[in-house]
Amino acid sequence: MSEAPKTALKTSAFKVPGEGSSATISVVTMVIILVFWFVITNMGWIKPLFLPSPQATFQQFYEYLTGAANDKPLWQHFAASMMRVFAAFFLACLLAIPVGIGMGMSRIWRGIFDPPIELYRPLPPLAYLPLIIIWFGIDELPKVLLIFLSCFAPLAMAARSGLRSASQEQMNAAYSMGASYGQVIRHVVLPAALPEILVGMRVSIGFGWSTLVAAEMVAANVGLGQMVLNASNFLRTDIVVMGIIVIGVVAYMFDLLMRWIERRLVPWQGRM
Repeated sequence: MSEAPKTALKTSAFKVPGEGSSATISVVTMVIILVFWFVITNMGWIKPLFLPSPQATFQQFYEYLTGAANDKPLWQHFAASMMRVFAAFFLACLLAIPVGIGMGMSRIWRGIFDPPIELYRPLPPLAYLPLIIIWFGIDELPKVLLIFLSCFAPLAMAARSGLRSASQEQMNAAYSMGASYGQVIRHVVLPAALPEILVGMRVSIGFGWSTLVAAEMVAANVGLGQMVLNASNFLRTDIVVMGIIVIGVVAYMFDLLMRWIERRLVPWQGRM
């Protein structure tokens, strides 16, 4: 047997665990968590006030889903929260990505935007929530603005960091072939920065969902975060846990969508 077939045989014999094995492990992990939750609540080891049983949580989900609960139906809370989160996320993508690219390409842009972004980025949203209420009132604007600010900083930082993936040699090669500044940005810089930008989008939408409850503290009468806050005031932990699970599942489904988009747009990422 020649050396080439032997090398090919060795290469084909080495396989990295794929998505299938990872998905199986994830399913088994969730089943174990559900079983553990069922056992400790039904055996009476934890009082329902602190942790409701899966049956009670599912019962609340069913009542909210069918409109039998003494509250607005689940779809109204869901629609209001989706509108707020994705409106803020869409605006953050429109503004943060160009700002991040500008910070990576220009010292002037970096000097203008870097101080305010680095100043507010470590702050929790509740820290500047009172100012947003005083400045913008209690309508939909402050809710969307609070989520927008939580999405903006990580997305801008990711876009700025992604520009480092485009080497100076690549840009010089494009310039030497007659490319204009705009063509270099479009055909060299953006494709190189796209993986980092997509990761930044995944991170920023996670920050957006985590800020949802704080945003809906601003005189909201509908929304998943408002539903959780209102239930917590009456010690309805079954509704609180149900709302937390719904928010987590929706955020996870969007993260799966972003992973699928990432595999489609940058199939080379992680395979070099």
